[in-house]
Amino acid sequence: MKTIVFDAGPIISLTMNNLLWILEPLKKISNAEFCITEQVKHELVDTPLNKTRKYMFEALQVLHYIENKTLEVIDSDAIRNQALHLLSIANNCFNAFGHNMQIVHEAEMSAIALYLQKKADAFAVDEKTARLLMENPDRLHNIMKHKLHAKVEKNKESLNEFKKITRGIKIIRSVELVTIAYEKGLLDKYISNISSMPNSRKTLLESVLWGVKLNGCAVSKREIEQIVRMDV
Repeated sequence: MKTIVFDAGPIISLTMNNLLWILEPLKKISNAEFCITEQVKHELVDTPLNKTRKYMFEALQVLHYIENKTLEVIDSDAIRNQALHLLSIANNCFNAFGHNMQIVHEAEMSAIALYLQKKADAFAVDEKTARLLMENPDRLHNIMKHKLHAKVEKNKESLNEFKKITRGIKIIRSVELVTIAYEKGLLDKYISNISSMPNSRKTLLESVLWGVKLNGCAVSKREIEQIVRMDV
C-alpha cells in the first residue's frame, strides 16, 4: 500500500477552502495510507482547540477526518528523535546577524522523519522553506538574503547533511491534490453552479488553484497557468 505523509500546510490549505473532504475519496482512489505525526496533529487540532478560538472550527473539521481514519496519526520515539535531529541540522544551515536562523519547526521535521521511517511514497508540504531546503537550498539562500536585506551565511556542512538525509523525498502540494481531485471529477458538483458561464471548467479549476495558493500553498502564477492549460 502506498503511503503519503502530510505536513500541516496542505491540510490547512484544503480546510480553509472547504476542500478537506476530498481526502476521503482521494484515499480510496489511490488505495494509500494518509498519515500525520502527533506533532502535526498537535498543530492542527490540539493547539486551536485548547489555546485559541480563531481556528477552532477548522480544528474540528480535521479531527473528524482523524476519527474516521482518513488521516492516521502515527507517533514513536524514533520519529520524535529523528525529528529533533533534523530540526537541529536544518536550523543550523543559515546564519544572519550572528545567530543561526530558525527556519523550520519540529512538526514539519517530524513529518519528514515519518516519511523516512515508513519509506513513504510522497510528502505533502505547502510551505516553501522546507521544500526549498530539500530541493534548492541555493534559491532559499537568495530569497532570505533579499528578504532580510542582510548578509546570510551558509553552513555547507549542515546543508549537505540535510540534503543527504532527505535525498529522494517526493514532494507534492495541496495544488497537486486539488488538481487530481479535479481530474477525477470530484469537483464536478460545483460546475452546475456556473454552467451558464463560458469556460466553466476553467473557472472551477482556476478557483481551487488560486484558493490554495492564497491560503498558504507555495505555487506561482505561472505554475497555475500551466496546470490550467494542461487540464482544461
